Amino acid sequence: EALSLAGAEISYVQDAVKVKKANLKAFEFDATNCPDLFPPLAALAACCEGTSILKGTNRLLHKESNRAITIQEEFGKLGINVKLKGDCMMISKSNVKGGRVSSRNDHRIAMATAILSTIADGPLEIEGSEAVNKSYPTFFEDFKSLYSES
Repeated sequence: EALSLAGAEISYVQDAVKVKKANLKAFEFDATNCPDLFPPLAALAACCEGTSILKGTNRLLHKESNRAITIQEEFGKLGINVKLKGDCMMISKSNVKGGRVSSRNDHRIAMATAILSTIADGPLEIEGSEAVNKSYPTFFEDFKSLYSES
């Protein structure tokens, strides 16, 4: 739903979903009931023209890190403008810089920042990248395979 709201082209082929980048635009999404999506949604929002709004940040306080603050601070190191207000997170389109970030031992932050490396203007180093082992031990192999297939 969020990808569609952002303007991505989505198609369904047999047992797969294909997503193609298009002219991405700011979107508004209530992630209250899916708080684990905040990191990838924030990464998506950084690629969208305008300012996207994600609702439900109160659900992020007691994850592996205080995920709202972690997204704001770690994405901020990459030049991504993330503002927190009440129960909302606002992310503006950004030119993503390379640099060094910390996963803060949060698997979802490690994966989202890895995705951001695909659009960064330089190398991106993720301290604590092994945090992905909590939910997706083969993440980096699968991530690499996306680029070796194209």
